[in-house]
Amino acid sequence: MTANRAKTGLPMPIDFLVLSAAFLTGISGGLHCSLMCGGIASTLNAKSDGPAWGNALALNVGRIGSYTFAGLLAGTLGTAFVGVVRRPELALTLRSIMGLFLMLIALRLLFPKKLAFALPGNGLIWRFVSRLQGQLPSAYPWRALGSGALWGWLPCGLSTSVLLAAWLEASPLHSSLLMLAFGLGTLPLMTAISISGARFSRILGNNGLRVSLALSIFFAGAITATAPWLMQVPELHRWLVLLGCRSLA
Repeated sequence: MTANRAKTGLPMPIDFLVLSAAFLTGISGGLHCSLMCGGIASTLNAKSDGPAWGNALALNVGRIGSYTFAGLLAGTLGTAFVGVVRRPELALTLRSIMGLFLMLIALRLLFPKKLAFALPGNGLIWRFVSRLQGQLPSAYPWRALGSGALWGWLPCGLSTSVLLAAWLEASPLHSSLLMLAFGLGTLPLMTAISISGARFSRILGNNGLRVSLALSIFFAGAITATAPWLMQVPELHRWLVLLGCRSLA
């Protein structure tokens, strides 16, 4: 199916299974985000003028905008990579790797202490971002939007993992949508944290909820990785197509 669409120039179907996994990653990663970025969110919101909720929302909209743009860049690079390699089996391989990435993200959410990792240089990047913040306009809501956009480029293990999955999509549109879905999943909790601080993270501290979401992501990853082969089963073909799953069938 992928090969046929590529030859005819038809747009690839939106992969709702992958988008759902990215959105659930954003939701279930809320506790992780509160621990890593709760102080940053509160600090940035306190430095902005205007109503607290308006500032918090603008701050996180800016952050999600940076995520989406990063996905666009990653998808463009992925498309260029596919164009250079030009191997017929590459689409199947990339899809399987993406599924494995989603499963790894799920395991990271299930076992945060064992699989968590921090990216080097965050302190240096944060100092650079802080200096850039001083150049932003002071008027509401532009300062909050700009601060959030700068915040979105501060790397962390979870967002970088999702960005790597976005690169594997090898499509500017689909990669940006994947990062947008992830960002929207983080929006409710991170907006509240921007106002009230990291104490609000107890909402997602429920272990049962965290495990359920992580298992859903793991299941989506498993289906994503095996969809090219599952497509060969006539009884499953229709359901996989409805989910937007792609294969070389």
